[in-house]
Order: sequence, then C-alpha cells, then structure tokens
Amino acid sequence: MHKAERALFDLRRGRALHIVSSDGGPASLVASVEELRPETLDLLTGSGSGQLYLVVTHHRIESLGAGLGGAAPHGNGTGNGRLRTGRPIRLHLKPGTDGERILALASAPGLPPLNGTRLSEAGPTEVAALSLARAGRLLPAVVSVSVDPESAETLDLLVQKGEILQVDIDEIEMLTNRPGILLTHVSEAPVPLEAAEVARFILFRETTGLREHVAILVGERKDWSDPLPVRLHSACLTGDLFGSLRCDCGEQLRLGLQMIAESGGGVLLYLAQEGRSIGLANKLRAYSIQERGLDTVDADCALGFGADERNYDVAIEMLRHLEIGRVELLTNNPEKVRALEEGGVEVAARRSLHGELNRHNLPYVSAKVHRAGHWLGDMVSRPLPSSDPPSK
Repeated sequence: MHKAERALFDLRRGRALHIVSSDGGPASLVASVEELRPETLDLLTGSGSGQLYLVVTHHRIESLGAGLGGAAPHGNGTGNGRLRTGRPIRLHLKPGTDGERILALASAPGLPPLNGTRLSEAGPTEVAALSLARAGRLLPAVVSVSVDPESAETLDLLVQKGEILQVDIDEIEMLTNRPGILLTHVSEAPVPLEAAEVARFILFRETTGLREHVAILVGERKDWSDPLPVRLHSACLTGDLFGSLRCDCGEQLRLGLQMIAESGGGVLLYLAQEGRSIGLANKLRAYSIQERGLDTVDADCALGFGADERNYDVAIEMLRHLEIGRVELLTNNPEKVRALEEGGVEVAARRSLHGELNRHNLPYVSAKVHRAGHWLGDMVSRPLPSSDPPSK
C-alpha cells in the first residue's frame, strides 16, 4: 500500500500520477484540480490522447444544471442516450482550457448549465484518482488524459526516473475502499477540563495514517451508569475553538461534556470529520458559496460532495476498543442512532442537546431540520433574541 500512500502525497503536492490497471485496462495520467500547476497541466495536455478531461462527481454535475438524462454521452456513454446516475462523470474540455477555468468548472457556483458539453462516464483509473483526492480531503475533482501507445514509452521513462509515480488501481482501492476502520491506540493522559475535572484523553490513529481521533473519558469507569452517556462529535475548528456563530457545534461540544459530567461520567468521541468530513478547506469554500444563498447541503453538493460525507465506523471501532456496547446517545441526528445500532452498539436511550439560535446559524440549523431530518424542530421554532433580528 506504500505506493498509494505516496500517490496521495503527490496528488496533494500537485504532481501528476500515472494510474494503471492490473487487468490491462486503459491507463490515465491524472492530477488534482485543487493543486493544478501550469507545468502539470502542460504535461497532461502534451501527453496521451490529447483530449483533456475534468473528472467530477455526479453531485457537481447536477449542481451545474446538467441533468444526466439530457447529457450527450460519448466514449463511455451507456449507448441509450443516458448516463447512469451516481457515477463520476468526465467533462470533455476544449483545447486551451486553462487552470483557472478548470477550477471554476470544478467548484465555482453560478456557472451556466452545461448544455452541449460532452460528458461521459469516468473510467476505472479516473474513478480511482477521484477516490484518492477525496481521501486526501482535496476538492473532489481531477484532470486526466488517456495514455495511448505513443505516449506510453515516454511516460515509462519518466516513471523509471522517478519523475512520475505509477500506481495500480488495486493499490488505491486498498487505501480508500477498505471495509471498516482499523485503529491503533497511540497514547493517553489525564486532562482536567472545566466541565469535568476527572477526564482522560485517548488518541486513536487510523492504520492508514490519514486521520486521528480522540476519546474523552469523563469520570471514573467504576462510577459510570448503564446505559452510558456518549456523544459523537465531529470536529469543527471554527465553532469548537473560535466560537463561530454560523453553527451550533461549539455549543453542542461544551453542552455535551457538561451533560456527561452531570450524569456521573461517560464518553465523548471527538472525530476528525471537519465539515461533515469534507475537510476545512472545502468547508470554507462551502461557506463562501452559502453567501450566494445556497444552504449548507446544496453548497456541499455544488463542490461535488454528498449531503453528508460522514460515516461512523470509526466511532463504533473506538467504542469497541473501550468495551462500551450500550449507550445513551446525546444527539439530534437520526443517522448516528442508525449507524451505531447497525454497528452492534445498543442505543438504549437518546437525549437531545440544543445550542442557541441566532441570525447567523438559523439557515444552518434549518437545513439540518428540513434537509437532514435532525431532531431540532423545537430549536428552530424558538424566536430569535430581540436584539438579533432575522437576516434578510
């Protein structure tokens, strides 16, 4: 798997990758859109078949107003005039398309519909490249060119010289599509908190090395109740640390710790899932898009992500490490309840935790209720503070 790990590092550095298939299928030369350098773009346009593609998710295509049923398939099209939904799509870029235009096509809101743009389903090597970009918390978009026999020899020389990394699809899939999550217990220490003087932090690291998560154990285990109060909290730098008014995350973090402490102890799992697992850079991009009037769900989809990219396998694995199998879950999110129960953790009870509503977080909280089904109806129904008039 070491090649796939280096490939992820190279993609984040803006370097091109030569992705091949062990079954002898077509190879591709690819690069990340987010880190696309002029020299890398020149390398791609001067190699392979000459046709440059922008590969994005179906979420991005749909956000641009190109219904897949109306797209003009080409190459990997299904042959019946329609492209299959849910599949990564490639846009056939016109000759001379520069990096700025490519980035806009991959992430900018408000572009005109793609009517007339040639679209086709991405090939296996391009799908693998897109998975690698997502694993690296990059914008889910890559540029690619198919490697033809004329350019294969030149690329082989560059690979032999170490100037370009060649990686197989199977190695990428081992890194990005591994079923379940494997964790290692790295370190731990007592950390007295304002809300709980008796607290212990335990750091877990995914065996891929990509992310680290923290379990905060409050109180003495011998005093814990059954079911145990547990909070799954996705990291939010802006809210947790800086008190952002755009969300209720920081309030939920502090209230969750307080509720656990008042119950005699429990566990808060602090999960490295910034921005519903799209990463801080993409969360800030989504914030900018929201300024144009889109809600948090549509903004994420405009960047090529789904409505919520999180899964809770890592939380289930952490609870297993801690030998916790029956919980009172502190959450407003029905998906967390479902995920734990399907993962073998009994959710014996649930308690809500609400922050304060203000004019900045009202759109965010409303989207949670109306787009994601969170149990926050009572919070949304509250009037805003009299000193905090609704935003127009």
